[in-house]
Amino acid sequence: MSNGFHILIVDDEPNIRSGLAKGLAKEADRIETAGTVNEAIDKFDKGNFQLVIADVRLPGDRDGLDLVSLIHERNPNTTVLVITAHGTVETAVDAMRRGAFDFITKPVDLNLIRQQVGKALDHHRLQTENRELKDRLANAGEISNIIGNCAAMQDVFQQIRQVADTDATVLIQGESGTGKELIARALHDLSDRCGGPFVAVNLGALPETLLESELFGHEKGSFTGASRQKPGCFEQSRSGTLFLDEITEIPTKSQVDLLRVLETGQFIRVGGEELLESDARIVSATNKDVQQLIEDGTFRDDLYYRLNIVPIQIPALRERREDIPLLVEHFLNHFCQRHNRSPRRIADEAMHVLTAASWPGNVRQLRNVMERLVVTVTDDVISADRLPTDLQPVSRPTTGGVRPLVETTEAAEKDAIRVALATSNCHREDTAKALGISVRTLHYKMNRYGLH
Repeated sequence: MSNGFHILIVDDEPNIRSGLAKGLAKEADRIETAGTVNEAIDKFDKGNFQLVIADVRLPGDRDGLDLVSLIHERNPNTTVLVITAHGTVETAVDAMRRGAFDFITKPVDLNLIRQQVGKALDHHRLQTENRELKDRLANAGEISNIIGNCAAMQDVFQQIRQVADTDATVLIQGESGTGKELIARALHDLSDRCGGPFVAVNLGALPETLLESELFGHEKGSFTGASRQKPGCFEQSRSGTLFLDEITEIPTKSQVDLLRVLETGQFIRVGGEELLESDARIVSATNKDVQQLIEDGTFRDDLYYRLNIVPIQIPALRERREDIPLLVEHFLNHFCQRHNRSPRRIADEAMHVLTAASWPGNVRQLRNVMERLVVTVTDDVISADRLPTDLQPVSRPTTGGVRPLVETTEAAEKDAIRVALATSNCHREDTAKALGISVRTLHYKMNRYGLH
């Protein structure tokens, strides 16, 4: 039988140990035995046991109940069955309290033992499947270091999964700071090209005189300062991915050259004559309105159509506010570890400010704020008054009974959550789905509005 289960039998009587081992041989891939608590712990620490069957009365200073506690401390996922000839209610309660799965009295009935072992292994299997399911659900809001549970980000994740293992050219559009390069890297990491190079070039940071050389490379002596042959980005990214950031900043002449390479896969180094080829997968990005640039005549429409085979639009942070608590927690944990700080937590009032802020710099701005708070604030709980002043809400007096817009929005949100909870009979997963937010965000908002 090959089920991957390993069983450890602990009893001070050799005959019982060997009898149980033989009787349960078909129930597991591996069975080991021990006669004392110390021997059992030594084997447990060295092995990988899903089930431990232990007698309560064992020689030495520690008994089987102590063993249950020790095993539970080391690995609470291990299932433990306790066997004893001295079964009392108090012993059974104590065993369960310490983490035992079940309690069986001697004399041992082998058929009963097999039944209980089957139940114990089924219990362990169910626990394992539940943990794996929870892990998958927890990671549903993350793909290749990109975090988001809102519907818009889930659509982005779905697009990434659909297109990653193809060679289709992708154009990523979104405001500055939304994580366009992270999307490009995810496309690379999840593709068959992940073993090849990922080459990123910011076209907006290159002067026009160096752009052609940077993209296509140059030969030695082709211009002043060209002291050696240099491969360009198209050569460096062979068998990999070339990420062209700020693609709309490329000059008109270079647009023609780039279009030719995209259509033919061929190019020539500056000052060279050899026709070279590149099979790099092209991913580009911009924070500009490309259609407007085409109308203005500063970006070629044929190049746009060639780059925009698969468009991916990244939402601004203000359009996915339900993700802010998730991002805040992620960045806090990351920077506490990075800067060797004790764990930090954001106070509810401070989280309210963060969630309501405008975030013109998007996720990049949020990330920088979290790092600043971790480095400069020594309190374990970060209060609202420790947040940067540019995030603090402006207090304005009300006139004529008019409520500030933030208060009006909050009241509407609170009412929407209350109605959704009532409609779903307080089933939180259904409520979150109906509202288009994650269960985690729903819990945060329920706590914030006092909806219990």
